[in-house]
Amino acid sequence: MAPFAHARVDLDAITSNARLLRELAGGTPLMGVVKADGYGHGMLPAAHALVAGGATWLGTAFIKEGLELRRAGVTVPVLSWIVPPGEPVGEAIEAGIDLGVSHRAVLDEAVAEARRLGRVARVQLKADTGLHRGGVDRADWESVVAAAARAEEEGLLKVSGVWSHFACADEPGHPSIRAQLDVFHEALEVAEKAGLAPEVRHIANSAALLTLPEARFDLVRGGIASYGLCPIPDYDVPGLRPAMTLEAKVALTKRAPEGSGVSYGHRYFTRGETTLALVPLGYADGVPRAATNKGPVLLGGRRRTIAGTVCMDQFVVDVGNAPVEAGEHAVLFGDPSECPAVPTAEEWAEILDTIPYEIVTRVGARVPREYTGGT
Repeated sequence: MAPFAHARVDLDAITSNARLLRELAGGTPLMGVVKADGYGHGMLPAAHALVAGGATWLGTAFIKEGLELRRAGVTVPVLSWIVPPGEPVGEAIEAGIDLGVSHRAVLDEAVAEARRLGRVARVQLKADTGLHRGGVDRADWESVVAAAARAEEEGLLKVSGVWSHFACADEPGHPSIRAQLDVFHEALEVAEKAGLAPEVRHIANSAALLTLPEARFDLVRGGIASYGLCPIPDYDVPGLRPAMTLEAKVALTKRAPEGSGVSYGHRYFTRGETTLALVPLGYADGVPRAATNKGPVLLGGRRRTIAGTVCMDQFVVDVGNAPVEAGEHAVLFGDPSECPAVPTAEEWAEILDTIPYEIVTRVGARVPREYTGGT
């Protein structure tokens, strides 16, 4: 039985995006980021599509994501960069997963587990260059680097990478960008003086990949751009293809007289006799409640706007006198190259004062992903 709603994911678009990002990065090797279930697109299918497009690394937030990749037979290098206390560090070492080191405790645990297992732990030291989130502070950087170098000399550790993350790369020209690059260069000098020779140095996320050639180093990280969405507002990237289309079948339609209040709170009233179409997607599926009277929808051959409050499982669209019937598809966002009238995830983000990352990653688990293309 076909589902009444689905998120259609074009794996060929993801593969094409990976190729394009490598080209735009001047051939610099690409890490395809597949955290958060591949930004909502499905981690394993996305991973295979990115590797098919030339990604030679994959990035995840947590170890459990990296282990899932390994269990699925993914063999390319994987970096898992958030390691809270109690994470399966030993399993990661045995699976050959690189561990992101943002503070001394993670480094010490990796060394202890490597000694216990008789294995070499692969770690990537993250420098906090100004984001003030994850990463080793400047004051602690030299001591952490020295400890890593000692463990490497003992044969317990391989420092495979040194890396960092930008705070404002999606705002080209922001003064923090140059400041962070300067601090990153300092961090690399400290690592080099300590005798470390990392395989990869990386700081460029999608935004920096697109706009900062000097930030590419040995590896660039394709996050949201891998899925066809640009992290920089109003920045055009020809050839980038949105991979996800979110749509649902209209559950029912009904005529309503002028002045009818629609949905919870009667936050919308009909302006004349009209047809109301019920779309069975709601905030439990990732349609933000803030899209009330704002969210764009393609239905009945033209763009319309959600009418009234977005509910847990449904919302309403006022289609006027258009001959819309139950079973027709309402498209919330997708690829405008397939249909110029279709809204995009970037438009949803702009309307709701958020970012496209949130729009695609919040699509709920009860919305099945259907895949086209790929292998």
